[in-house]
Amino acid sequence: MHKTSSYNGSQSSTPMEEAIEYAGSKPYYQMPRRSYMTAAERARQNLNAKLANPLQGYSQDELRKLGLRFSITHQMGDEVDIRAFEIGAVLAQAPEKFAEVENLLTKEEMEALRKEFTNRWSQPALMYVVIVICSMCAAVQGMDETVVNGAQVLYKYQFGIDGTDPRSTWLHGLLNSAPYLCCAVAGCWLTIPFNHWFGRRGTIFITCVISTLACLWQGFVNTWWHMFIARFALGFGIGPKSATVPIYAAETAPPAIRGALVMQWQMWTAFGIMVGYAADLAFFRVVDPPGIVGLNWRLMMASAMIPAIFVCLVVFSCPESPRWYMSKGLYDKAYHSMCRLRNTKLQAARDVFYIHTLLEAEMSMKLGQPKIIELITVPRNRRALVASEIVMFLQQFCGVNIIAYYSSEIFLEADFSPISAFASSLGFGVINWLFAIPAVYTIDTFGRRNLLLSTFPWMAISMFFTGFSFYIPEEHYSARIGCIALGIFLFGIAYSPGEGPVPFTYSAEAYPLYVRSYGMSLATATTWLFNFLLAITWPSLSATFTTTGGLAWYGAWNVVGWWLILMFMPETKGKTLEELDQVFSVPTRFHAKWGLRQIPYFIKRYILRQKVQPEVLYEWDDTWEGMEMDPWRRDVGML
Repeated sequence: MHKTSSYNGSQSSTPMEEAIEYAGSKPYYQMPRRSYMTAAERARQNLNAKLANPLQGYSQDELRKLGLRFSITHQMGDEVDIRAFEIGAVLAQAPEKFAEVENLLTKEEMEALRKEFTNRWSQPALMYVVIVICSMCAAVQGMDETVVNGAQVLYKYQFGIDGTDPRSTWLHGLLNSAPYLCCAVAGCWLTIPFNHWFGRRGTIFITCVISTLACLWQGFVNTWWHMFIARFALGFGIGPKSATVPIYAAETAPPAIRGALVMQWQMWTAFGIMVGYAADLAFFRVVDPPGIVGLNWRLMMASAMIPAIFVCLVVFSCPESPRWYMSKGLYDKAYHSMCRLRNTKLQAARDVFYIHTLLEAEMSMKLGQPKIIELITVPRNRRALVASEIVMFLQQFCGVNIIAYYSSEIFLEADFSPISAFASSLGFGVINWLFAIPAVYTIDTFGRRNLLLSTFPWMAISMFFTGFSFYIPEEHYSARIGCIALGIFLFGIAYSPGEGPVPFTYSAEAYPLYVRSYGMSLATATTWLFNFLLAITWPSLSATFTTTGGLAWYGAWNVVGWWLILMFMPETKGKTLEELDQVFSVPTRFHAKWGLRQIPYFIKRYILRQKVQPEVLYEWDDTWEGMEMDPWRRDVGML
């Protein structure tokens, strides 16, 4: 086997473990090659690089032999399939360098490989069915979250929880937050067993069935505790689905469009949120027939099952995730599934072979302690954890879901008529969706950190503006309702391209590959936990401190969030895995100091219009001479 092949675990310790044991926490600049990392971190960086491309270092002849052996061992098909794996193994090492193996390819294969980069959306029809399914799943989630926005205005009177006493406000919040309580304590943690037992498609089908039944159930309840049980059950549909659908999209999509598909989860969730508001408005004027009380809000709550039913009917027309098949040892099914998702067998064989080598590398990597512990004990991982948890926490405590869940209540308190309140909530939903679309472009051009630093001040101003607009005297009715609506809409404009899509994208790329699934699980649990806290506390918070005080509270968190992002969130846009290891190896205190120094730089450069050069924090040349260009290393005392 080649020198870069995966360690098989038969020895007493791997070379990596020996390096870690030898070096311990000794600063790496005391080792022969000087650097700011410890040797343990350097070893883990090598592990990350290996996971990033486990085929690096092989020659073409070796790759062809590996592809041939793989196809024959797993009985992949006829001579055409065997040839596809033989050449596909070569392409898997560097797909963008297909021109270097032109002599091995037919004219049709060359054209198909070229179109991957020149016309990346030229995909098989079935790939677009997968895209539609993933988008509809996101819309299901959005509707599950927001149909209650209008329904609660109506059902709280029927359930006797329409007062401002503590019992009523807490029960009101509990009913709204019940699904997210379930997600945080149970739903999200079912993702792993559901995916293991039922696969990606099976998990999506089961969760959409749960969503369908729970939404229908909500339409038949008559007491608050019955509503709580129905909505808590809804969390078993929301939690595993929110984690599985992005995974399914990533594992089925070709690399050229993978990031765009995963990003669209947030955009189509925003679309579902908008449709949820539209359903509230559409059913508001429905009149109760004899024997039924509250038909309008019952139809609102049940309407969220419509996209879920569509997903249930169509999901099994899509192929299962090839990676899931391979995790079960079903290589032939994985290849057949991939062939349905790619334009040629060569592309399918290339991607299947690469997944196989990546899975082997992942399973062979052992660092001697549980991976969840390594999130905290390894400094590089801990800094990624801090940054990820900050943006996930702020996604909720910026206050967006106050508007998503309670905007109709807020508009009613501002003396809007019920129909105007519902229509204004729909307006926020439209803005939330439309302004999420540009993020597909800006997140990779303007950057994650820059988007948040640019939008958080406007989110804070919008929250304060909305809250203090309640002080406008009621005799100035038009100005009062106009300012309140304007403030909420401006908040949506700032939130949608920034704190909306950035947290999940950032968390998915900040962690090293070998602990990424653990980091993402924690990130998902974090956002649902604080979602629950936000939803359950708002009725009591607004009743105790008034709506103005509640909105000002979250406006203040936007201010705090801006400082946290400035000091503790490194930029990850356009960084290679090796560069990300270096970015997150900068000690937290030095990054915080550098972030604070950006304030006077910004003032001088963009306000005073002075010609000043930006301070370089990261120096990718980690040789001793390269350190002269790196200010923070001088602060460490290494020069």
